[in-house]
This record gives sequence, C-alpha cells and structure tokens, in this order.
Amino acid sequence: MISSQEKQRYLRQIAIEGFGEKGQESLARARVLVAGAGGLGCAVCTYLAAAGIGALRVVDHGEVELSNLNRQVLYGTHDVGKAKAPTLQARLRDLNPGVRYETFHAAIDAESVPGMLHGIDLVVDALDNLPTRYILNKACLDLGLPLVHGAVHGFQGQAMTVIPGQGPCLMCLYGGSEHTGLIPVLGTAPGMVGCVQATEVIKILTGLGNPLLGRLLLIDGLAMRMDEIEVARHAGCPHCGGGSERAAPPAGVRENGSPDA
Repeated sequence: MISSQEKQRYLRQIAIEGFGEKGQESLARARVLVAGAGGLGCAVCTYLAAAGIGALRVVDHGEVELSNLNRQVLYGTHDVGKAKAPTLQARLRDLNPGVRYETFHAAIDAESVPGMLHGIDLVVDALDNLPTRYILNKACLDLGLPLVHGAVHGFQGQAMTVIPGQGPCLMCLYGGSEHTGLIPVLGTAPGMVGCVQATEVIKILTGLGNPLLGRLLLIDGLAMRMDEIEVARHAGCPHCGGGSERAAPPAGVRENGSPDA
C-alpha cells in the first residue's frame, strides 16, 4: 500500500493507463542492482530513483576523474578523487529519500558477484568493459535474474534485455570478444541509452509492454534514428546454451561492445 505522499510524488506515472497504484507498488517492492556508476549508471540510477524503486544497490570500484564529467552528470568538479558509488548514493538520496540505497565500492569478479546479487530482483549492466560484463551475464543466468544491458560509443548506443531461458544472452551477442583502448563518448549518448535501460527495468517490474528480448536496439545520435537487430540464442553458447562453441556477433554489432568508458 502506497502512502498519500507517495501518491502525490508519483502522480503522473500512476496516471498512465495500465500502470496505476498496482504498478507503483510493484516498483516499491523491487530490488535492483546497477553495475557501474559511470555515464550509463548516472542516467539509470537517476530515473529509477525518481520512479520509486524500492531498493537500489549500486556497485562500482572507481573514483571520480575529471575526464568523467562530460557524461557522468551526478558528479561535480569537487567530487574528483571521491569513490563513485557512495558519492552517487548521496546525490540520489537528495532526489528521493524514500528509496533504500546500498553501495558496494568494489570490483565485480567471479568471487564477489554472488554476494552482490544476493536478494536482488533485476540487474542493470552499466559497465565499462566486456570481461566484467561476461561475469555478470553468467551470474545472472545462473541465478535466473533479468539483465538489462546498455553500451555507448561516440554518438551511438545500444541496449538489449537478457531474460534467462527466454532469449539470447550477452555471450550470444558478443561472442566472447574483448576490447582495449580509449572509447570515445559524447555525454548525451549514455543519457539516451540509460533512459532506455531504466524504461526496460520499469516495464519488466510492472509487467507492461515488450522488453528488448532478442532485439538489440541501436541508437544513432548523428542520424537521429533508432534501428533494431534481431539477436538469436546460440545453441553452443557457453553461458546459456550449454556448449563451448564461440558465436560471432551479428552484423552491425560492435566487436568491442561499445562500452561506456
């Protein structure tokens, strides 16, 4: 049951056809983990906190750098050198104190990820490298947790949702490829993709609409257009297919995973 104050705070989304107080209550019960507190993480966390997610757990092992500030909009110049996750929590608490916040200032690896995912209903991939994405992907599949993926490169971005047993995973998408080097990022690109990811989370938690299951959404900021690529689940995928065969990324998908650096 949501309070009268919550009804006022969330008035506009409660008014959406099919959403209502039932949808708001679904969000209030949800526990979401956002992996990464960079450009994507800032956008995702802002809109999930504003929407009234019950509990938001943020994981990031990094510290704010000056070069982050063109896109990681919840930090300021005075935050340079501070740990990202707890700094982000302070900003979000001011936005919506009714959300329960938790932060991990730690790296995601095979040993740490099970504890980070304990008690979580859904995970958002806002990471900056493919090896860690693969670790998170496998852990979510093993635990049966939906994973909302997003990545950016320059003016471009992409998003896809992974639901265990119902479609392809990130290993199916990227085929185990990796990337090194500086990734160019326009500040608005993670804002666009992060909003898509937050919308996917809200849809999944409320049961509304159709998630990006088996569909990679491509956003081209230069052309200002969106396209889709169908992504198939690979029978030989070592994460969700039970095999060891490497799958090539579909045409149009960046081999580097277009991570937000």
